[in-house]
Amino acid sequence: MTEINATAPAPVAGVNLDKGPVVFVGLALILGGLAIGQVIDTRQAVLFVIGGLLGLTLYHAAFGFTGGWRRFVVEKRGNAIRAQMLMIAAAAVVFIPLLSLGSFNGQALVGAFAPVGVSVLVGAAMFGLGMQLGGGCGSGTLFTVGGGSSRMLVTLIFFIVGAVVGTAHLPWWLALPSLPEISLGKTLGVTGGVIVTLVGLAAVAGLTVLVERRAHGAIETAKPAPRQGLGRLLHGPWPLIGAGLLLAGLNVATLVTAGHPWSVTFGFGLWGAKVAQAVGVSVETWAFWTWPGPAKALGSTVLADITSVMNFGIILGAALAAGLAGKFAPKVHVPFASFLAAAIGGVLMGYGARLSFGCNVGALFSGIASGSVHGWLWFASAFVGSLGGVALRPLFGLDGFKK
Repeated sequence: MTEINATAPAPVAGVNLDKGPVVFVGLALILGGLAIGQVIDTRQAVLFVIGGLLGLTLYHAAFGFTGGWRRFVVEKRGNAIRAQMLMIAAAAVVFIPLLSLGSFNGQALVGAFAPVGVSVLVGAAMFGLGMQLGGGCGSGTLFTVGGGSSRMLVTLIFFIVGAVVGTAHLPWWLALPSLPEISLGKTLGVTGGVIVTLVGLAAVAGLTVLVERRAHGAIETAKPAPRQGLGRLLHGPWPLIGAGLLLAGLNVATLVTAGHPWSVTFGFGLWGAKVAQAVGVSVETWAFWTWPGPAKALGSTVLADITSVMNFGIILGAALAAGLAGKFAPKVHVPFASFLAAAIGGVLMGYGARLSFGCNVGALFSGIASGSVHGWLWFASAFVGSLGGVALRPLFGLDGFKK
């Protein structure tokens, strides 16, 4: 998720709509869903649509971890972090009970669990640093690319590079000290797991309130939107709290449809591995790509990969939102220093996400909502890394809130 003000309100008078992109992307979503349904199955088509709704929501609300964290560090404003905590809490009260059942409506369910070890600690810190240089995180990179950002396209390309390199090195990292997966739902029971998760999220939100009040005397209030009703729904901006709750609902929909929560970065590594194969690199011999899940994905079409299909949906959904908001305007020029920051940030995010079993979506959002302790370690480590990224941004001319 990224920090740019992607949904700054359009002029109130008239309808500021980019008709060409809206028609083109709308058709792409419809035809893409139909094609995926035909080539793969209906479930995969539904996940593509869910991805589109995620992209639409992310763009219209400019729902970001990168900018939200930086704004808290720089300006001591915590409204974005509080919205993130509410989003995770809303998902957790559904995730933890559902996962305890093991299945739902005939669909087996698994949470976003991972070992708690050095790879998470180091990888998440790398990711946090990289997202401040790159200008967005996993989902943020996707939805800003969909909105026409050429700089974020650079970030995405190098994100993919870093993810592929990460797959080559992951076995070495996994050999370092680590605890096994720890599920709060299993360790404390469903009720205990939910309560501990909610208390932790409330503590983070409460800390932002204390810091903000100490710095400003009061917490920030939302500014009135220039549009209401249907106009705001179609053109944005959407309120952060409402968007957070919608994202939580869409993650729940992903869980019961796919059998696992929303994730982003496995798709990047898969895309890069397929490109590497195409140019003669034998990635299929690397240990990571011999494991059952990755091997199956590498040997199949990307349309069979849930993460990839949802990522495609996010890009198109964000492009549709940008067209509806009248803001689909690709910018080609990227200053060299900004390009360099995007490249470095992308590699760090890709590599770090692979080491730490995901990004702010797969490890933080879905991890904590699943009741996984590794999600909390990811959160703390990534935030520390983000502090370093904020400090380094001025070296690349990215002071303030530039992308």
